[in-house]
Amino acid sequence: MQKGILIYEDNNELRSSIVQLFTHSKEYALVGSFPHVLEVEKQVKSLKPDVILMDIDMPGGINGITAVKKIRTFDQQTPVIMLTVFDDTTNVLDAIYAGASGYILKKHLSGRLGNAIQEVLAGGAPMSPNIARMVIASMHKYPSPERNKYKLTEREKEILSALAQGSGYKGIAAQTYISIDTVRTHVKNIYYKMQVHSQLEAVAKARDEGIL
Repeated sequence: MQKGILIYEDNNELRSSIVQLFTHSKEYALVGSFPHVLEVEKQVKSLKPDVILMDIDMPGGINGITAVKKIRTFDQQTPVIMLTVFDDTTNVLDAIYAGASGYILKKHLSGRLGNAIQEVLAGGAPMSPNIARMVIASMHKYPSPERNKYKLTEREKEILSALAQGSGYKGIAAQTYISIDTVRTHVKNIYYKMQVHSQLEAVAKARDEGIL
């Protein structure tokens, strides 16, 4: 069954190019493509995408990061991959803390987008290489001695560590000899205990606070 893709990109030419990537795809079906996020809640609820591709710099007074925050108030599960030209620490970390599931620079779209969608659907957190280095560097700046303030179980810490290493749900299930559904339940509990909305946010918070 095809996975539904929803696109938010204000550059008409780039948006059309991304749309073309899915026009004849057997794996993915385009469910919507919009130049702004002013009606993002209504659109996400009605279109029910499997993956959302989100630009940051959007017109109309609401940017992509704010849109992700809004989405996470009613939808904790649908992956959101940021597609942007911004590679500064502020935008990257703001997007992660807002609940983004991945962060791909537009200059890497042609070579990375397909794999990024597959990765995020498998439970991973796709990032352009330099973005991943930036996130890791920012995590190293804020260690904390309090290692289990969220009362994570040993299994939850094991799964959180695997997520931090980039493992998807299928890989974690194989490593820990549990089902994928059980992995999803543990991840859901981790998100609840840590008060986060995405894998990237959970890993970033765990690194920041010295849990991993």
